[in-house]
Amino acid sequence: MSASAAEHVVPAPGVPCWVNLMVGDLPAATAFYTAVLGWEFRPSLLGDQFLVASQDGSPVAGIGARRPGLAPASVWTPYFAVRDADVTAARIKERGATLAVGPIALGDGRAGLAADRDGATFGFWQGPTLAWVYGQAGAAPSRLDLRTRDAAEAAAFYAQVFGWAAEPEIAVAHHPDRILVERAGRAVVSLRGGAAHTSPEPLLRPRWLVNFAVDDVERAVAAALASGGSGPGPQEGASRTLRDPDGGLFTLSPRAPRTP
Repeated sequence: MSASAAEHVVPAPGVPCWVNLMVGDLPAATAFYTAVLGWEFRPSLLGDQFLVASQDGSPVAGIGARRPGLAPASVWTPYFAVRDADVTAARIKERGATLAVGPIALGDGRAGLAADRDGATFGFWQGPTLAWVYGQAGAAPSRLDLRTRDAAEAAAFYAQVFGWAAEPEIAVAHHPDRILVERAGRAVVSLRGGAAHTSPEPLLRPRWLVNFAVDDVERAVAAALASGGSGPGPQEGASRTLRDPDGGLFTLSPRAPRTP
């Protein structure tokens, strides 16, 4: 994705390594996320129709132009690092989920796109990625949340697909209101139950939600509304859920103080 091989690392397997958004109007999407989150964009190795967003020089996400004729829905999609894309694809199909794309070769890696048994879309990636520090106080997503029908069942599915039990640094912690997936003692994914396939509200259907941290949530919300976004959706603590002009859902939360 980046022009420099020095920026690439081999991510830890089983945990998120990137997030992508495919949109119908790429210039409109880049203008929106620049206004709301202060991102800058550059072409990736995949061409000028797939851009890498960065903030303060650090890579954050990928935004690409959706091919004509594809479904109009724009969805922020998390990608998980895997050791073997073929093994992951086989596990997905064996467990009754949908393998939509791949694995296909992309640059120096291999990627696949899938939907779990409840319809939540996710991707997987084998190979080097941009140096992307997820879940800390930087620009990359601060949290990935799965809203699903049954959190325990979903946790079992993803644990089998990504081989969490075989990764010594990954632990799955069950809490009364959610299940947390932790790596080296730090939460990297949360899973919550209660979503329903039949809900007319996208937020209440099974899906992955990407959360971005900002210094001022209310300022970012105002910028989103002024730039063609909609929302905010239901408030959860200090977080807000918004829709970009193409319909993509994402959440904003206050940035945690940086630790020395």
